[in-house]
Amino acid sequence: MRVGWIGLGKLGLPCALACESKGHEVRGVDPDPGVARILATRSLPYLEEGATALLASTQLKLTTMEELVAWAEIIFVAVQTPHGPEFEGVLPMPEKCADFDYRFLVDACRQIREAARPERPAPVAIVSTVLPGTIRREIVPVLGQELLVYNPQFIAMGTTVGDFLHPEFVLLGTDPKTSGYAHLERMAAFYETITDAPQAVMSIESAELAKVAYNVFVGMKIAFANYLGEFAEATGADVDDVTATLAMATRRIVSPAYTRAGMGDGGGCHPRDLIALSWASERYGLSYDLPRRIMKAREAQSRRLAVLVAKTACKAQLPVVILGKAYKPGTNLTAGSPAILLANMIADDERVRLTCVD
Repeated sequence: MRVGWIGLGKLGLPCALACESKGHEVRGVDPDPGVARILATRSLPYLEEGATALLASTQLKLTTMEELVAWAEIIFVAVQTPHGPEFEGVLPMPEKCADFDYRFLVDACRQIREAARPERPAPVAIVSTVLPGTIRREIVPVLGQELLVYNPQFIAMGTTVGDFLHPEFVLLGTDPKTSGYAHLERMAAFYETITDAPQAVMSIESAELAKVAYNVFVGMKIAFANYLGEFAEATGADVDDVTATLAMATRRIVSPAYTRAGMGDGGGCHPRDLIALSWASERYGLSYDLPRRIMKAREAQSRRLAVLVAKTACKAQLPVVILGKAYKPGTNLTAGSPAILLANMIADDERVRLTCVD
């Protein structure tokens, strides 16, 4: 397949080389003279496992936007969406945060549109990281939505080639209202030559959220492990023994379990353990009281649901009925029940009661 890559930086170039290694003909566009120098010298200025060997034998050609758009059967856009240096994590988090800068991505898409030949339509796969709602707001007005796919990559710098060729899954976001899915069929056929990983097809907004959620989940795991490290240091426990044991829990912890949105956590152990650990975190002077923040998130999410229920009941002039007080299906135990927490918030929380007044 003829594959075009727009943006041959530290993500795009290794991925383009990986495509070529699977028998595809690849061409690219990048205004950075450093990219041409890399291809000419066959030398990477950064460490990327497997990329140097592929670079030594590559036939990848740089071309113009007009030539690439006319030639390619699939076009990947891996243009930077940078943040300012104050948002890169090498400084404390600023009080005021900001979105990514989408100017480079929008400009690249505008160039694709201007160079497009209607008689040779090719799916355009946006790889760049964006926040949910960005493609609809910034890119669809420029490119249209008929041949647009959001296809972010879940790679780590240094192992980009291997991660691209052996992903956990392939994420494809497209507009559910698009008439005809020939572009998705082409994308699916392409990835079948790359990997046997499952393909997750969803709306563009869902794919945008899934991409950043993946990274947030990794950060959350690291923060949790470091919290345990502090606790172990304060109490004489061995954090490596603790985390190695948790990693063995493939039924509940390292698994799809507890990843459905809805009611909060419950039961006779979970909320009370978090509250007790919050007390212990303060006692040992840990740097961050993670259990307290988890409980506060649980309460805030329950309060939001209570307000939603109260507004709906007021509008419909109907009573609120909660079916089931148990903390989960299949049991009659009510300890720590999020349903009872919800009922208490609806009945007793001043902010929820004021909902009907508002």
